[in-house]
Amino acid sequence: MAETSFDVVVVGAGPGGYVAAIRAAQLGLKVAIVEREHMGGICLNWGCIPTKAMLRSSEVFHLMHRAKEFGLKADGVDYDLDAVVARSRAIAKQLNSGVSHLMKKNKVTVVMGEASLPAKGTVAVKTDKGTETLRAPHVVLATGARARELPGLEADGDLVWTYKHALTPKRMPKKLLVIGSGAIGIEFASFYNTLGTETTVVEVMDRILPVEDAEISGFAKKQFEKQGMTIREKAMVKSLERGKGTVTAQIEQGGKTTAETFDTVISAVGIVGNTEGLGLEALGVRVEKTHVVTDAYCRTGVEGLYAIGDLAGAPWLAHKASHEGVMVAELIAGRNDVHPVTPDSIAGCTYCQPQIASVGMTEAQAKEAGHKIKVGRFPFIGNGKAIALGEPEGMIKTVFDAGTGELLGAHMVGAEVTELIQGYVVGRQLETTEEDLMNTVFPHPTLSEMMHESVLDAYGRALHF
Repeated sequence: MAETSFDVVVVGAGPGGYVAAIRAAQLGLKVAIVEREHMGGICLNWGCIPTKAMLRSSEVFHLMHRAKEFGLKADGVDYDLDAVVARSRAIAKQLNSGVSHLMKKNKVTVVMGEASLPAKGTVAVKTDKGTETLRAPHVVLATGARARELPGLEADGDLVWTYKHALTPKRMPKKLLVIGSGAIGIEFASFYNTLGTETTVVEVMDRILPVEDAEISGFAKKQFEKQGMTIREKAMVKSLERGKGTVTAQIEQGGKTTAETFDTVISAVGIVGNTEGLGLEALGVRVEKTHVVTDAYCRTGVEGLYAIGDLAGAPWLAHKASHEGVMVAELIAGRNDVHPVTPDSIAGCTYCQPQIASVGMTEAQAKEAGHKIKVGRFPFIGNGKAIALGEPEGMIKTVFDAGTGELLGAHMVGAEVTELIQGYVVGRQLETTEEDLMNTVFPHPTLSEMMHESVLDAYGRALHF
């Protein structure tokens, strides 16, 4: 490699790293990016994108079975698992190539290999041709995270899967156990359950989707159970006994332990940061619970060294990583209008059926923070577009400060809410009040009208329910 000196070296080409590299290059900086496996990282290759492709297949499958409701005929509806997976992988490959193109377009030097930091401002990269040494006054760590594995519940790719195995299944599970009900666990539970797998979800917390508003979690649980899922809350998988083609799980719930046999288990019990082998401790970087400790601007405390995305902690979201990448690039370039990313204004989305989306405080969090609140709700059954779509199950909930009218939080469950939530995100970013939202004209007929009605309901003014 000819060039070894740069203004910025980014380690990791996921949604945080490659966006940081692009923005830094746009600002006139000389940039290199190091990636050990795939351009686009976990999100593009093994996370956000391929899972959504597979979920879309299951959604269409579900709709085809409902054809009669829409006056249509669709006999003998079936699926081809290999073709579903192939479509998902093709989409990931297409976008992977797109990231490589963006690197070339922005004149970012790409180095494929394993990175470490032997000294401040130095990145050593083990490549197929040996070790390359890159130097830069600014280094951005965006190495991401991987699936957490608990002792005794380790994946083997055959009977016990991580998300990677679940994205490239060699067979369709007949009886599936999903351990963990966060976004990853629930999305895979939804996909396989929709395609006919007998699915059980075990969650150690007192409710599924524990980061969501309790009312939304409860609504979602009822929908999942209506679809045939078994939900076991306040339960723990103590051990897995692997046999020939089966796994027996010892599940503890309510002080009792029962044995239940499955042919497949998906472990979705969180993530751990990819901090190993980087040499962080020697540089004086603080690592807590596998994640790098940073300030609000993603600075590690070591001059010129930043950490963004999943490596730097919650929320574990691609869009948070990307925005942090932009922020850090602008900080390095000397922009004086850089604002830190505020986690409580970042939307979380879960693409199960029904979809779930939220931003800001839950009702309980708002009360705990000392706010006097007004809460509005509006059901999908009261919306003409939702009924026309054949999607009358869902609700939108808004939480306001009773004194100031500040929108503290918004929570949704139902069709396409992952698209709707951004309206409230923009509202929070602009520091909107209930009056601003009430005076906004929403188009008709749309699902977004429910957002307006939920705001109105918080102040006793709902019109259509």
